[in-house]
Amino acid sequence: MYPNLYFFLKDVLGITPPGFTLYINSFGFLVAIAFVVAAMFLKNELKRKEDEGLLFSLEEKMIVGKPASFTELLANFGFGFLVGYKIIGVFLNDSQVNPQQYIFSSQGSLLGGLFLGVLFSGLKYFEKKKQALAKPEERKFKIWPHERVGDIVVYAAITGFIGAKIFDNLENWDRFIQDPIGNLLSPSGLTFYGGLILASITIILFARGKKIGIRHLIDSAAPALMIAYAIGRMGCHVSGDGDWGVFNSAYKVNEKSQIVEAADWEFHQTLMDNQEFTSVLVNEYGNMDSIPHLDFKGASFLPNWFWAYNYPHNVNEVGVKMKNCEGAYCYQLTPPVFPTALYEIVACSLLFLVLWYFRKKIKAPGALFGLYLILNGFERFMVEKIRVNSTYDLFGFHPTQAELISSLLIIAGAWLWFDSNKRYKLSLQK
Repeated sequence: MYPNLYFFLKDVLGITPPGFTLYINSFGFLVAIAFVVAAMFLKNELKRKEDEGLLFSLEEKMIVGKPASFTELLANFGFGFLVGYKIIGVFLNDSQVNPQQYIFSSQGSLLGGLFLGVLFSGLKYFEKKKQALAKPEERKFKIWPHERVGDIVVYAAITGFIGAKIFDNLENWDRFIQDPIGNLLSPSGLTFYGGLILASITIILFARGKKIGIRHLIDSAAPALMIAYAIGRMGCHVSGDGDWGVFNSAYKVNEKSQIVEAADWEFHQTLMDNQEFTSVLVNEYGNMDSIPHLDFKGASFLPNWFWAYNYPHNVNEVGVKMKNCEGAYCYQLTPPVFPTALYEIVACSLLFLVLWYFRKKIKAPGALFGLYLILNGFERFMVEKIRVNSTYDLFGFHPTQAELISSLLIIAGAWLWFDSNKRYKLSLQK
């Protein structure tokens, strides 16, 4: 596993990378890529619908030729200072501190912050000065939906992160009440559906304000959301952020950290041999016999790690200490677990291809997004069967938060599918 770029370069190239690579988090990097890829597909689909006459431009008035205001200069200085304080501070920091702790601490480079702050505000000042007119004018501009993708992505990223944090802490309430501030500020611990729900509400309100056809917009976003989710899950898998399944007792981790088949009795023996890790599990599940696991030997034409994985060097530092490893991220899971993030990468990549294939064939506005909700909800509901998650006691059932939400998404998707097709047929009859 590669919690950051440092471990990737060290493993692949066999070198000792510079210290700043510790701060390039693999999960955050892949999430950033997910947003970029999603923006590309969303923009492509919006332009296609504009060309087909399904989406239209909106005329807006803007004042051009004004010099940079104090607020603009201050905002650019603040952003530049924050980037310089942390990023330049990373290059100047030689200590082996935890990257996440560093980012959310008060540590940084004051000179680096001042330098980038002045640079950013200076660039804004001269940019505005170059465009300045003797007398500022009010002009009208036509703005197309695909030109608003940048705004949509920024709003989705901010509100998506907030929603993901809120739902994660609701899902793990016991952990949250022990350290509310730490859990709110921690960059780890994110629930996808929380982000999807809050970001969707925000984007729908934004679209209404800009008079963008909501059903055409969400249809355009459906393939983008699916591939973004797949890439985001790559970040979960590569970093080992805890989004894994229950133990697969059909396999074990040998002394070389390889995944090999195990005898029936070896699961409990492994737990007995690793009392420190087992005590954490017992504290969570009550006793050793209650620790969830499945005995499943997968198809032999796939590698063992596809069915059971130990997530060495996982970013959460959960499990058993690895031999001959010093410093941070020296833990692996033993017994190994089902790599559910890997399954979701494969499933959602295939579902993306399904949505991309049908995007031009499904004519009813909103129906494609309904199909997305059904497919995404079903995929997540199924994978929850082997994932580690908190459960709720609901009328004698014990579903997880993701199972509840995914079930609601399937219902909502089915309603949207039928409602969209009904509306489309009525429109053809007029």
